[in-house]
Amino acid sequence: MNWDCLLELGGEHSVLGLLAMRLREVDYAGVPPAAREALQSRIRAQHLFTLSMTADLFQVLREFSQGGIESILVKGPVISLLAYGDAAIRNYVDLDLLVRHSDIAAAAQCMEKLGFESDVPLSTIQSDKIPGEYLFKWPGTRKIIELHTERTFRYYPLPMRVEDLFARRRQLALDGREVPALSLEDEFVLNCIHGAKHFWERLMWVADIAAVVARHPEMDWRKVQRAARDVGAARMMHLALRLAESLLQVPVPAAMHAVVRGDKAVDRLAGQVIRWLPQIELADPPLRERASFRMEMRGGGLRGALYLLRLSLSPTEEDWVEGAEEKRSWFWDAVRRPFRLLKKYGGRGA
Repeated sequence: MNWDCLLELGGEHSVLGLLAMRLREVDYAGVPPAAREALQSRIRAQHLFTLSMTADLFQVLREFSQGGIESILVKGPVISLLAYGDAAIRNYVDLDLLVRHSDIAAAAQCMEKLGFESDVPLSTIQSDKIPGEYLFKWPGTRKIIELHTERTFRYYPLPMRVEDLFARRRQLALDGREVPALSLEDEFVLNCIHGAKHFWERLMWVADIAAVVARHPEMDWRKVQRAARDVGAARMMHLALRLAESLLQVPVPAAMHAVVRGDKAVDRLAGQVIRWLPQIELADPPLRERASFRMEMRGGGLRGALYLLRLSLSPTEEDWVEGAEEKRSWFWDAVRRPFRLLKKYGGRGA
């Protein structure tokens, strides 16, 4: 076995933590000392980064609480806890917090007060321009915290029901403290949508879905279906379950078996993702295939076409003209977006 290649591939798919966990279970049998040390070194660095990010998270949550800002931690350490029982097993490069759009300006001010630097000028946030995410960096480090609102989750086919999510939220234990998290079912649906957004290009996202299904037999699949249906993401959820079964042999739950099998497009879409998976880090899928996939995620037909059109015309900070972020209208940013994407991807995809 080429261990260097395996470690590189594991890093690309963000599954080195899972690889190390499985190898520990067999006491690293057959692993050359150099490969074992290289893997353990990367895991140590991952754990140190995770501890540092967790400390920052507690600081941000405290500042938000003092400012009367409600927030919910999503993805990252939450999905790692749910899927693997350990917030440090799963690799993540940032923290994601959901806040209400009405609180975003105050939340941004809190982040700057703590010393984080915003990628989006505060004046632009106050002018109500909507980026892809509100990204905050700690100067001189790789530490990033992203704030999201119901308006930045563009890949939700229908508007995110943010008040429902806040009403169903719960407290989750993280390093001895309680943090606000989505309900199990809402977190599951969010991760299905996130995987579809990125064409399931990392095995990590499929592994997360498979592990949550396997570890949580108490999942209420009626609630999952309702949450997915409310935001038009039923097919995204069906595909996630099918990928977990096809790639990692985690069976589709009995409560979902007939529903997933009844979605006739899912097997074909799963085959398409599996075909993309080995090479998607090297080259984007062709533009036509990407566009078709987007449409299929909304069920195809007119609904799929409208979904694709909305994504193609929903500007982010990359579409804003530097220096005129709060002055240009949404219309001109939307007009600019398709041309920017075509130039950026050169016909490969958007």
